Amino acid sequence: MARQMKAEREKRAAVLEAEGLRQAAILKAEGDKQSQILSAEARKEAAFRDAEARERAAEAEAQATRAVSDAIAQSGNQAINYFIAQEYTKAVAKFADSPNAKTILFPVEATQLIGTLGGIGELVRGVVGEGSKGNVTTTPLELPREPSRVPRTRNQG
Repeated sequence: MARQMKAEREKRAAVLEAEGLRQAAILKAEGDKQSQILSAEARKEAAFRDAEARERAAEAEAQATRAVSDAIAQSGNQAINYFIAQEYTKAVAKFADSPNAKTILFPVEATQLIGTLGGIGELVRGVVGEGSKGNVTTTPLELPREPSRVPRTRNQG
C-alpha cells in the first residue's frame, strides 16, 4: 500500500511538472509571437514614416526649384549669377578647409568667381540703387587668365 501511494505521488508530481513545462512553453511561444508582431508593426510604421519624410523632402525640393525658377524668370541673369556665385563660394570654402591641401590651384573657371561676385555687386546696385538713387559704387576686378596658385600656410602654434 505504501508503494502504491508513493507511485501515485510520483505520478502526480510528474504530471504537474509536465503541465508546468507545457504552460511555460506555451507562454514563451505566445511571447515570441507577440514580439514578432510588434516588431513587424514597428517596421511597417518606420517604413511609412520614411516614405512620408521622402515625400515631404521631394515637395520641399520642388518648391525650392519653383522659387529659383521664378526668381530667374523675373530677374534673368542676375539671379543665375547670384546662385552660381553662391555655389562657387561654397566650393572654394571646401577647398580651403581641406586638411591635406598645402597649395590650391584654381582653374580659369574658378577664378571667374571673382567676376561673378562683380555680378552680385551689379545685382545689389540694381536693388539698392533704386531706393537710394545710386549711392552704391563698384569697381570692376581684373582677373588673371592663368590658373592661380595660392599657398596655404599652417598655424605655427
